[in-house]
Amino acid sequence: MFRSFFCVVMVSLCCAITSASANLKPQATFSSSVQSLRAPAIDDVIDRAHELLGTPYKFGGTSAEQGFDCSSFLVYLFKTEANIHLPRTTAAMHRSSAATIKRTALKPGDAVFFKGNGRGQVSHVGLYIGAGKFIHSPRTGKNVRIDSLSNSYWNKNYTTAKRFHKAG
Repeated sequence: MFRSFFCVVMVSLCCAITSASANLKPQATFSSSVQSLRAPAIDDVIDRAHELLGTPYKFGGTSAEQGFDCSSFLVYLFKTEANIHLPRTTAAMHRSSAATIKRTALKPGDAVFFKGNGRGQVSHVGLYIGAGKFIHSPRTGKNVRIDSLSNSYWNKNYTTAKRFHKAG
């Protein structure tokens, strides 16, 4: 009797487990999840940057309501849209261990750096958006805008780029 009851319970459990597992979707592996999230996250960063066009420059500002300086603009975008934490200042971003990218290898989402403080030191950063253009918060009295890397001022003062994301 006990043996029959035990067999019925075991068969029932096997059927229940098989039925339940048939309804489960296979879980993506970590690497495939990262692959599928890579481009959309950077697309979100770039899309949000476009939404913030016209936001005033504010030294030390950290939100759309306050305004942004150049580095806080990138910190905000990467944190809110891609959960990527960047160093707070332009100099710290530039010194970071993130991959340094040649100008000819720029991809949308790369941070582009410029000198322009008269001492030859990196003092400005923007977000490369493709087609030779970048979006940035330029300086006091100006708003977040798009500029071209081929513009004479930006071309002359361009220094390098860093990639804080996985390029897709």
